Amino acid sequence: MTRFAGKIALVTGASSGIGAAIADRLAGEGARVFAVQLEKAGRVESIVADLRDPDVPAIVIDDIIQQAGRLDILINNAGCMIEAKVDETGLDEWRRTMALNLDAPFLLIRRAMPHLRRSRGAIVNIGSIEGFASNPGHAAYCASKAGLHGLTRAVAIDGGPDGVRCNGVAPGWIDTDLNVNFVAALPEQARGRLGAIHPLGRTGRVEEVAAMVAWIASYEAEFVTGQIFVVDGGRTAKLSLP
Repeated sequence: MTRFAGKIALVTGASSGIGAAIADRLAGEGARVFAVQLEKAGRVESIVADLRDPDVPAIVIDDIIQQAGRLDILINNAGCMIEAKVDETGLDEWRRTMALNLDAPFLLIRRAMPHLRRSRGAIVNIGSIEGFASNPGHAAYCASKAGLHGLTRAVAIDGGPDGVRCNGVAPGWIDTDLNVNFVAALPEQARGRLGAIHPLGRTGRVEEVAAMVAWIASYEAEFVTGQIFVVDGGRTAKLSLP
């Protein structure tokens, strides 16, 4: 398919995992993809930068416009997580999490909006099922993803009259390199339980998240905005046994 022929896309956090799969999917369907992250990213045009610096998002958007002349698709995927209960979370850790997970998407969207209005473009924010519920010790991460879901809806309302769509994807347990390594270190019995918490009986693949993102960003979803699409193998739909 060439759903994105002639389109210019920005994907953040595309050096590995979900971001790399999204960048590859969009490029494979004809988009010219720019990727911004802390290290060089794969087969796309890579911008090495730290999005936690509040000056960087505007620089990145301006650089892409200078190089490509337009922007059609913005995918906010870059993120981080700390493991700490709320009373164990330092203010610096909280602020670093918010800087990447919530501030950076806001700043990128703010700078990109004039260009997305001209192209009647699409924004996809990668949230998490932890924006709806929480695992233990994820206070900052959950707060940031819940905030990103809220920002998604607000941008959809503000951008709608100008044809700018904004949606989110909330992945569940996806087999990124980080998660695969984590699971490999678990006892065999624990690995079995991980699949069992999903009605589909398994964890997800990065390509499955990328497929959802590609559809949302395409012309096929032109009447879809302000939504958070859960990609979690049914995990959040399943009630615990008594």
